[in-house]
Amino acid sequence: MVHSKLLFFILGGVDFEEDEEYLQFRFRLLYILMWNGLFFTVAFLLAEGLGVVRLGAIHLGVTQAYFVIASGLLYWMWGHKERFLPVAWVFAMLGNVQFLSALLFVPHDELRVVWFFLQISGVYIILGQWPGFWNTVGSVVAIHMANPYLVVPFSTHALATLTLSLGASGVVFHAYCSRSISFYERMVESNALMRRLSTLDPLTGLMNARAYYALADRLIRLSVRNETPFAVLFIDLDHFKSINDRFGHEAGDTVLKETSACLSRLIRQSDALGRIGGEEFSMFLSNIDQEEAVRLAEKLRRDIEDLMPQIGETRLKITASIGVAMNRSHQMTFAEIQGQADQAMYRAKAGGRNRVTCFEGAVTE
Repeated sequence: MVHSKLLFFILGGVDFEEDEEYLQFRFRLLYILMWNGLFFTVAFLLAEGLGVVRLGAIHLGVTQAYFVIASGLLYWMWGHKERFLPVAWVFAMLGNVQFLSALLFVPHDELRVVWFFLQISGVYIILGQWPGFWNTVGSVVAIHMANPYLVVPFSTHALATLTLSLGASGVVFHAYCSRSISFYERMVESNALMRRLSTLDPLTGLMNARAYYALADRLIRLSVRNETPFAVLFIDLDHFKSINDRFGHEAGDTVLKETSACLSRLIRQSDALGRIGGEEFSMFLSNIDQEEAVRLAEKLRRDIEDLMPQIGETRLKITASIGVAMNRSHQMTFAEIQGQADQAMYRAKAGGRNRVTCFEGAVTE
């Protein structure tokens, strides 16, 4: 637990949604790169203080400024995933300034151009293909422009090798990012399709029972937090078995699909609707009082009665019994309120069907 909390802190203190995997990857990688940058900056400053390396007055000042700005960026982005993009851009430009400063003002370090290769890979992965491409081009141009002013300029042969190797690195990471993003997008589409298939009833297109119950639980928690009333409707088609027996299962499927479409037309964006059994449907109504819930249930009952789906040569009259249950306390679970709506629906059946009944016993005919 302590390890998980520490890792959560180090990686930015942000929770991500299911569809934010790519943002999560880049956000946390950027955090790792920023911590990494601070670590090596401190290492270089300590080495300078101990006389192990000589950074020079100008590059020492740039390195100190890098540490201050990178620390500020790290702090500013913590807990704010929406700040990822501006921080990534500033950090990328900060790195380029740092490495260009090393190129110009630390001439005794023959391998200082290695940092440009690391910068190219980081920009490609964090910011994407075209920022990576232009960073590669900019790095090559900057090295060529700075070369005449270096204390020990690179030879023509060294410049050619450096240009080709930076270009090759850019091509590799450009191709890698292109294929990775393409693969990620296909994976996201595939996962989204699988989630839809796993949450939808294949016949009606409504949420299946598992997905509906999960959403209803979340809506209950939201209603409790906002202290708003909610209701659950339990809708059961009357004499559905006789429809299958007399007209066949295709007719039953037609009735279910038309009923589902009818229910979907009246649902609000804040509500939820699911097919929870053969001919049973449930509707969660957010922020609604009992009078409004009964009025909506009655409208549903009338609309179902008016459907009259065409079955062969016959227009079939169908009806529904609807039970209504309201939240009575903040401690109610969805299973409890669904059970009350179920009881109310059975009372509607016992009272003659094709009617709306509330759990506490009020009846609307």
